[in-house]
Amino acid sequence: MKQIKQKLLGFFAGVLLALGNVHAQEATQNSIESMNVVQQGAILNVKLTFREPLKALPAAFSVAKPARMAFDFPNTINGLGKSSQVYNEGDLKSANIVQADDRTRVVLNLQKAMTYEATIDGNSLVLALVPSGMPEGAAPVEHFAQARPSAQSNSIRAIAFRRGKDGEGRITVDLSDANAGIDIKQQGSNLIVDFAKVTVPEDLRKRLDVTDFATPVLTVNTVQKGANTRMTITPRGLWEHNAYQSDNQFVIEVKPVIENPNKLVQGSRGGYQGEKLSLNFQNVDVRRLLQVIGEFTGMNMVVSDSVGGAITLILKDVPWDQALDIIMQQKGLDMRKNGNVILIAPREEIATKEKLDFESRAQIGDLEPLQTESFQMNYIKAEAVQKLLVDPKQTLLSRRGSALLDDRSNMMFVKDTPSRLDDVRAMIAKVDIPVRQVMIEARIVEAGDSFAKNLGIRLLWNQTDRNGAVTVGGGQNFSGQLNSASLVNLPATPRTGTPGNLAFTLFNVAQTQFLTVEVSALEADGRGKVISSPRVMTANTVEAIIEQGVEIPYQQATSSGATSVSFRKANLSLKVKPQITPDGKIIMSLDVNKDTPNTRLSTGAGVAIDTKHVKTEVLVENGGTVVIGGIYTQETRNNTQRILFFGDLPYVGWLFKNREIIDDKTELLVFITPRILAENLTVR
Repeated sequence: MKQIKQKLLGFFAGVLLALGNVHAQEATQNSIESMNVVQQGAILNVKLTFREPLKALPAAFSVAKPARMAFDFPNTINGLGKSSQVYNEGDLKSANIVQADDRTRVVLNLQKAMTYEATIDGNSLVLALVPSGMPEGAAPVEHFAQARPSAQSNSIRAIAFRRGKDGEGRITVDLSDANAGIDIKQQGSNLIVDFAKVTVPEDLRKRLDVTDFATPVLTVNTVQKGANTRMTITPRGLWEHNAYQSDNQFVIEVKPVIENPNKLVQGSRGGYQGEKLSLNFQNVDVRRLLQVIGEFTGMNMVVSDSVGGAITLILKDVPWDQALDIIMQQKGLDMRKNGNVILIAPREEIATKEKLDFESRAQIGDLEPLQTESFQMNYIKAEAVQKLLVDPKQTLLSRRGSALLDDRSNMMFVKDTPSRLDDVRAMIAKVDIPVRQVMIEARIVEAGDSFAKNLGIRLLWNQTDRNGAVTVGGGQNFSGQLNSASLVNLPATPRTGTPGNLAFTLFNVAQTQFLTVEVSALEADGRGKVISSPRVMTANTVEAIIEQGVEIPYQQATSSGATSVSFRKANLSLKVKPQITPDGKIIMSLDVNKDTPNTRLSTGAGVAIDTKHVKTEVLVENGGTVVIGGIYTQETRNNTQRILFFGDLPYVGWLFKNREIIDDKTELLVFITPRILAENLTVR
């Protein structure tokens, strides 16, 4: 009986002790007792009354769309007895009071975006809410951070400038205390940053010329204005700015904006696409901050146990993915995303885990059993596929894999692990496809226009005596004949054809003296055109050649001293290698050659060959025509032969000279037209 009494006394003592601990814990927790909303002019006052006075202002963050404000009260319970309340007072629609574990969050649902000022008044927290829009004509001022009481004076310790990876200018200000009031506003074309009750040393009060960094920022000027410090940033062109604070470092970025004529408002905040939010946390636990972002985005977030530490973060209207990126950069974290689940851990931990995964996969590959699979090639040679598989620079097979060929059936047998066989199967499916055909048609047009004009003169004189004997030029007598002597012999000498002659004779009354004038002239005008049209069809990326012509024999000395007959080609040839681009165009490597025997320059060693050669690479649309080369030559000559002194006499000088005028033109053009043949093309 005595033992039972002792056990009962021990039990009741334990219950009383537990109840005492509960009451003690409740006594240490604060509680929200009431919430009142009053509209006074343009200011909306929200008053939260607590059981005990607050020791510090609550951490808060805001969302622009939809307009919301959230305040977190640690070690506080909801004493209102309800979790939501509809107000419809001014721009405040309703409020949600949510308690989780030992903290309570108050969310204000607003009609539009607003800013607030928080004040602790005894057991109450007074929130003065005003619309965030500025009156028309007023300079927009962004109250980046409010000044908080600090035990030490605040000053700027360092100012640094650097160029970001995307060409943005990044100004970093190192503060001695994180509790600094910062205002940002745009004044004309400048960006003004005011640090409230912050001093700057003499060596930092200067103007930095950062033009050489090739950013939108030209200069950064820092001056002391009374008890405050003002930094004036002068940018150029189109730009936008972004600012954030991490502990004692304040960073403002000025980014270039590429003008888009299709957008009314320029600027895109970089590559971040998340909804914008504002964060204001002083010395908050990193895990708690990640939880806030996870709750805002609705993403499933897994945070490693090794993530820890505290951070001071003030962000104004930044995308949530950029806010998460800033937090991870400051704390040396990294993330991996799988669907809608984000894993966050230190970079070293993620790198180590991935390394172990890769090593385990490699070990599995060394121990995995091998399988053999046969592959039938339809459009490609099995030998070509084997070269791709066993290429030592980038082999698709494992160290234990092998590939055997059967040339008769064009099959390949591959032995390897199942995962490598899947890779081989996917590769063969991409390369073993029908090759597209290309028809290339060339037109080689050679046109000629020739003109020649020849004019010559011959003067003949003779004399006869009374007996009929002829005395030529005062020389011999030729009985019974009428011979003449040439005083001027400059007839027309054309390259081709026979000139026309016109002659007339002057004689005396006795017909004993004769003077004969013979004029020879030729004018030739010729036009010709030679069109060659070779065409060839080939497969994609396969070189083709077509040629037509003659082989000209010539004698060549051998090493023994004897002569032998060799042949040289004089051909019209077309060599082409097409490549079809993904957008349906054709890249062609062309080599066009047109040789013609030149019989006029023939020698005992052989016949000369006139060569016209074009080699190039062009990009042409399917069915389009391109001129890849043109050779234009013109030969103009004006030759005159005259007798000295007499040929220069006026009026009669033409009787003592010969004149030849030549004007020849030749032109060579090469036209190329490629066409991709349809796969279902048939010949009827």
